[in-house]
Amino acid sequence: MRVLDADGKTWLDPVFRPLERFSYRVMGVNSGKEQDWKQYTLAMLLFSLVSCLFTYAILRLQHLLPLNPQGLGPVSPDLAFNTAVSFTSNTNWQSYSGESTMSYLSQMVGLVIHNFSSAAVGIAMAAALVRGIARHSSKTLGNFWVDLVRTTYYLLLPICLVFAVFLVSQGIIQNFKPYTKVKLVEPYKISVEKKNDKGETVPGADGKPVMEEENVDEQLIVQGPMASQVAIKMLGTNGGGYANANAAHPFENPTPLSNFLQMLSIFSIGSGLTYYLGRMTRNQTHGWSVWTAMMVLFLVGVLACWWAEAAGNPIHQELGIAVADGNMEGKEVRFGIFNSTLFATITTDASCGAVNSMHDSFTPLGGLVPLFNIQLGEIIFGGVGAGLYGMLVFVVLAVFIAGLMVGRTPEYLGKKIQAYEVRMAMLSLLVLCLSILGFSAWAAVSKWGLAGLNNSGPHGLSEMLYAFSSATGNNGSAFGGLTANTPWYNTTLGVAMLLGRFLMIVPVMALAGSLVQKKVAPASRGTFPVSGGTFIILLLGTVLLIGALNFLPSLALGPIVEHFLALPGKLF
Repeated sequence: MRVLDADGKTWLDPVFRPLERFSYRVMGVNSGKEQDWKQYTLAMLLFSLVSCLFTYAILRLQHLLPLNPQGLGPVSPDLAFNTAVSFTSNTNWQSYSGESTMSYLSQMVGLVIHNFSSAAVGIAMAAALVRGIARHSSKTLGNFWVDLVRTTYYLLLPICLVFAVFLVSQGIIQNFKPYTKVKLVEPYKISVEKKNDKGETVPGADGKPVMEEENVDEQLIVQGPMASQVAIKMLGTNGGGYANANAAHPFENPTPLSNFLQMLSIFSIGSGLTYYLGRMTRNQTHGWSVWTAMMVLFLVGVLACWWAEAAGNPIHQELGIAVADGNMEGKEVRFGIFNSTLFATITTDASCGAVNSMHDSFTPLGGLVPLFNIQLGEIIFGGVGAGLYGMLVFVVLAVFIAGLMVGRTPEYLGKKIQAYEVRMAMLSLLVLCLSILGFSAWAAVSKWGLAGLNNSGPHGLSEMLYAFSSATGNNGSAFGGLTANTPWYNTTLGVAMLLGRFLMIVPVMALAGSLVQKKVAPASRGTFPVSGGTFIILLLGTVLLIGALNFLPSLALGPIVEHFLALPGKLF
């Protein structure tokens, strides 16, 4: 609460208060002047636009900029657009391999800065909505610039500094060395296309490339400022990995302890914001009730995903693979099935997108869980800030449904919920549905969409559906079988990220602007309580019902059909 209070006192004031005041002077911000919902939203949109263009420029010009010991070239226009939008929107979708595409400067300045700023923006938006709920007969929701600066200085920077030092102690690297070449203990051979002196592929008599064997006796070991990026990618629910293997890479996630604390850090801020909701509304039991609803959905998802993966693949079992081994395809042996499914559930609950296993290799029902988590709107703790304001949209709808059931005007903490609030809540949810299902349908009937598939049939549909769900839900994880680094996929996924982040925020902020102006009516015997078991059950039912109605048909055509076809041995 103190961080999100412009006049709040913290023990870090001696260090950051002068820097905070200096930042306001540089930006020309009057920290004592609050904004209404339109001014607050406009400030957020302008900040996001400028920072997105800044990152796009860095990626396109990285070959001319310093801290590029590998001499990596400029990022292509479509990939630069996709990446800049991805990190601006807190999605951190990566259509590239980080260690072979991004320079140290691009990683630290172009991407890590966004990890901080996009997380701070999400927290600021949640704080504005909570203020709209807590205040009454007012017009203002706070000051976006103050919330942005204070969240970054007093919350994200200190905890990330401590966490990064801990990660270094576990073995995560943090340096500026060029990549290291090492000799392999056991060299091996691979088949590659034969090239002529000009570097052109040599065609054979059949028109196909001539293949030749190449001896591989050395390996390139990635180096760079990794610990600092991993700390904020987890705490800020960003998820974008320094290396292509993300949290499965031994440099990004070297020990069982680092794996556990990375999972814990993903939930930490999003979970804590429910406490902020209770304190601000002076109804702590309401905050705990929202937290409980999130926790129930999380536990159900973990158990379902773990059961599906532990049961294993029936096709493998027919080949004599022990049932007790479960489905180990795509999983790190050092983490095993439970830690892999727990990580997959947490990262898709929390809009993080970091992965320590390959979701594409999960069983059909195991892969359905992270996919459905995203499609619910990333509200199971969710991204920092985004999870809370997403869940509060469902709270408004749950209260509205309760009012209709008992024949009373719906009320939420003493404020009447009327047609305008319901329209704004539904509009924010419809944005997700139209983007996910619309882009998935377009890709499913387009050459550019089908060309990127690694699998056919229902699993191919799941790959496309997961990609646009992840982009629109600002998650960033993927079914890795999809080849998305193409102009069409980079562009459409980028647009989906913009819609899922910013087009959803506008009606949410309009909802906050409406609630803050309302008067509070005293509670009566007919007032529906927004805490306790009845409220939690109603909220859970609202979340699941809306999610099922919107996405069950697409899930039935994807992972559910694949599950039943896999039982008799059908592969895709």
